[in-house]
Amino acid sequence: MRRRLSLTQRLSALVALLLIVCGAASMALQMRAGDLQAQEAIQRLSLNLARQIADNNQRVLSPDGFDANAVNGLFGMLMQVNPSVEVYLLHADGRIAAHAAAPGRLRRERVDVQPLQALWDGARLPVLGDDPRSAQARKVFSAAPLISDGRVHGWVYVVLIGEAHENLVRELIGDGVLRATLWSMLLVIALGLVTAFIALRWITRPLRELTADVRGFETKDGGAVPPQPIPTGEGPPHDDIHQLRHAFSQMTRRIVEQWQALSLRDQERREMVANISHDLRTPLTSLHGYLETLRLKDDTLSPADRRRYLDIALGQSRKVGTLAQSLFELARLEHGGIKPNRETFSITELVQDVFQKFELAAEARQQRLVADLADSLPRVQADLGMIERVLTNLLHNAIQHSPAGGVITVRLRHHHQAVEVTVLDQGPGVPEGLRAVLFTRPAARDGWRYGPEVAGGLGLLIVRRILQLHGSDIALDDGEGGGATFRFLLAVN
Repeated sequence: MRRRLSLTQRLSALVALLLIVCGAASMALQMRAGDLQAQEAIQRLSLNLARQIADNNQRVLSPDGFDANAVNGLFGMLMQVNPSVEVYLLHADGRIAAHAAAPGRLRRERVDVQPLQALWDGARLPVLGDDPRSAQARKVFSAAPLISDGRVHGWVYVVLIGEAHENLVRELIGDGVLRATLWSMLLVIALGLVTAFIALRWITRPLRELTADVRGFETKDGGAVPPQPIPTGEGPPHDDIHQLRHAFSQMTRRIVEQWQALSLRDQERREMVANISHDLRTPLTSLHGYLETLRLKDDTLSPADRRRYLDIALGQSRKVGTLAQSLFELARLEHGGIKPNRETFSITELVQDVFQKFELAAEARQQRLVADLADSLPRVQADLGMIERVLTNLLHNAIQHSPAGGVITVRLRHHHQAVEVTVLDQGPGVPEGLRAVLFTRPAARDGWRYGPEVAGGLGLLIVRRILQLHGSDIALDDGEGGGATFRFLLAVN
């Protein structure tokens, strides 16, 4: 399997490639610029060479053309004075009339005279002309016309960088100039690579630290210990890597919060299962015991005892059924199986209807139900059946916890764009240790049962979930003169 390079290695490789390409391009450009500069310097220094030759050697012209003896003498002298140049005599149309090249060395029979005329007219240097000893090459030159009787009979054409010069330069390059240039370029590239690698290591250090922090972001001991958020760190606020670390830090904080919330939810679920198991076991054990007694003692029990045992067994069965119904209802509320069917109704009339359901229960306990209703209350918009269930649970709880002769009050008040509903009792109140978890887990296992007696402590969870579906919530306050006070809001129409 191929090993993938790290970001620093990939960046280093990219920088190395760019340095090599840029170094090679720079070397080529410098060599090209150096050649052009050398050519211009040579041409500028030797610009008048052909004119001096033409002015001092007019004898090379004869009535029939060029004097062969004079031409040979001229070429011999020039080759001794400066063997690096090559001298040619041209006809006016550019045809080569005389030269000093060895037989078979010429590759052209004609030279283009336009560059010659341009140089003579003062064109910008360097001006390149045809090299008679090459079919394609062009070189710097010096040129001057041979004028007689007022007209141009030919040209003195001097190639300033001849074959001898080129061979000597090629030999010098082969001996070490090019090698030294290449080593210099390699040294510069190597120094650039080292500098770039150090710079990249320094630039990407925050990114490597962030990578290490992200890899270390995990739970410990199989999820028993929560992960630690990635620290924000310090850095320029506009730095991309710092912004990336800040984003990762915020993300890990949200993950930790969600992890803690899920852990708490899982713990509550486990406690609820334990509570429900406990509440189911008690009535089921009682039911099983009485049914087994009826079976074993059927022949010896009197009709009154048999009826009493059956009534107790039926009562325990109803407890199990009510608990199962409450659990089913809570599950549907928790998972979105029930949606509020909102309608407009009078909360005052609903309170009166719920009071009628509890009149007999309150009279049996010598308690009094009081409706403290404000005048001209607006109609509310909610699910009538759900709100009735909320009031039923709260009133049943108040009756169960209030002593004989106590007063249970339901107070309705107009509160901004809502109606505030308050249920007060004169019971012992909610223990301090249960207040923090009263609305999140069943309270029956903690020695305090909320809601209908057989609801297994699920009543308050149902109440809160119903109100949350209505965009509200329930709050617990200390009662006036003792007891508990539950308060919630309902939106008006």
